[in-house]
Amino acid sequence: MLKIKQSKYSKFSIFILFFIFLLATSCNNTTSEKKVESTNVTDINKEIPVYDFNEFERLIYTESDKTYLVNFWAMWCAPCVKELPYIEEFAVKYPDVEVIFVSLDFPKDIETKLKPFLKKKNITQKVVLLDDADANAWIDKIDPNWSGAIPFTIMFNKNERLFYERSFENLEDLENQIKKLN
Repeated sequence: MLKIKQSKYSKFSIFILFFIFLLATSCNNTTSEKKVESTNVTDINKEIPVYDFNEFERLIYTESDKTYLVNFWAMWCAPCVKELPYIEEFAVKYPDVEVIFVSLDFPKDIETKLKPFLKKKNITQKVVLLDDADANAWIDKIDPNWSGAIPFTIMFNKNERLFYERSFENLEDLENQIKKLN
């Protein structure tokens, strides 16, 4: 009878060790997959710069003849995410317009959430992250009429600035608005 109990314990011990081994190796695979996924982003977004508003502000003014489209968004904002493909399509169709996506997500999420999100959504345009806690100050500097709601888009050149506190419904909607710039 004693031999049977030892046999049960040894089978149980082997089962536990095998289970721990499987758990440990599956965790390692998950980690390495995350690393591959986070570094497998388009070249332009391999490094996503994080700016406070003073550093960022220079991106929203120009003296050149170039036209810019700057879109403020976040991964948690459903209307923002819905319009991303339209802006991406616009950028591909109009390469002379510089498109910048300004993420308002957390800097700690760049590697684990933002880069995988950009890859999944096929975002190939430049992404920067604005991390400035004093939103009341910088929102008014961008546009005193902006409530702070996103999505928010600025279209500008050296002559004119247009502000949109709404999402774009399709490519044609974007094209119609950018045509308003002189």
